[in-house]
Amino acid sequence: MSMLAQGEAEEPKLVLSSSSGSPLSLPPAEPFTRVSNMSVDWVGYGYAALIASGGVIGYVKAGSVPSLAAGLLFGGLSGFGAYQISNDPKNIWVSLATSGALTGVMGKRFYGSRKFMPAGLMAAASLVMVGKLGVSLLQKPQPS
Repeated sequence: MSMLAQGEAEEPKLVLSSSSGSPLSLPPAEPFTRVSNMSVDWVGYGYAALIASGGVIGYVKAGSVPSLAAGLLFGGLSGFGAYQISNDPKNIWVSLATSGALTGVMGKRFYGSRKFMPAGLMAAASLVMVGKLGVSLLQKPQPS
């Protein structure tokens, strides 16, 4: 019998047992157990941040709402694509479509204006991403 002050309730305890009634023992939990072995697509996340921040800068400097909307939309899609690549390195299609579309659109704007900022920078960064994704698509699968 435990010695509890009047009005205090004993904390409930969780006891695990097997179907035969014997108690189960669990291995001790390690504080820094690796949950998954996925590799993070840091380049993809950086590219997504560049796109989104470019849209925000365009809005702040010039008051361009279309720049903000396009930057956040394409930045979000690129971030989602980087997340997909982080979970499955073969799943590159959202990132490839996003960076391919931005390469075309911003390349056309750069060709017409001949101004490096912002169209040339975004076309170059998008072209680099298309190249990175193309190389990863053409690589042979590594034995695990």
